[in-house]
Amino acid sequence: MAVTIHPSAYVDPNAQLEDGVIIGPLSIVGPDVKLGKNVELVSQVNLAGDTTIGEGCKLYPFVSMGHPPQDFKHKGGPVSIKIGARSIFRELVNVHPGTDAGRAVTVIGDDCYFMVGSHLAHEGHVGNRVVISNGAQIGGAVTIGDHAILGGLCAVHQHTRIGAHSFVGGMATVTTDVIPYGSVVGNTASLAGLNIIGLKRRGFDREAIRNLRAAYRLLFAQEGTFAERLEDTAHLYKNETLVMEIVSFIRGQDKRPICMPKNGAG
Repeated sequence: MAVTIHPSAYVDPNAQLEDGVIIGPLSIVGPDVKLGKNVELVSQVNLAGDTTIGEGCKLYPFVSMGHPPQDFKHKGGPVSIKIGARSIFRELVNVHPGTDAGRAVTVIGDDCYFMVGSHLAHEGHVGNRVVISNGAQIGGAVTIGDHAILGGLCAVHQHTRIGAHSFVGGMATVTTDVIPYGSVVGNTASLAGLNIIGLKRRGFDREAIRNLRAAYRLLFAQEGTFAERLEDTAHLYKNETLVMEIVSFIRGQDKRPICMPKNGAG
């Protein structure tokens, strides 16, 4: 299929466009931008820097990607954005590249959905099939696991990890790491349980969910220290893949503490 470029758009001659790309009215595509097969820029999209967008992605009006990150430590070195296939970016979404002071690349996986007005700051790493709802604001160097859902107008602190299959409630302020399969709400956010609805929707079997619930109750009980409960959970559920994913996530804690229930366990 041929590339289609609206007469009012500007595409730098050095930009790389694969078959089937559609560039709508008033869009701007910089010299280091690479667009995969069947990428569509609906209209008034602005792409700059070393930005690679995978096959079948669709960008709606006023999406902006690739301009310098909002990080005073960045000194202008080479940075980039790499986006997988079939992701959708609705109106006013903004994505920044990495920095030369940290991770040089901002990464977004396949089949993600960024809703109106959401922002992914510098050095973000987003997995596959992630949903970022309207107005969500994601700070620098945040890592978001596969299938996570971030509710509208939530804010995620820099260097925070959001685990796979987790749910962040609307307007939550997340300043601590969210365990895989967890559900967090509030300002500031606290752990409110497991994302059971999401697990059922994605076809997790009853036994796996039952084991997750039992492990969760043990891990966030009142007895003993959190470190002791973590070791007990790891021992009792060493053959349960989903539980051990949570254990590994907690053990990998680096920049931020773990988001805990309001009951103060830990």
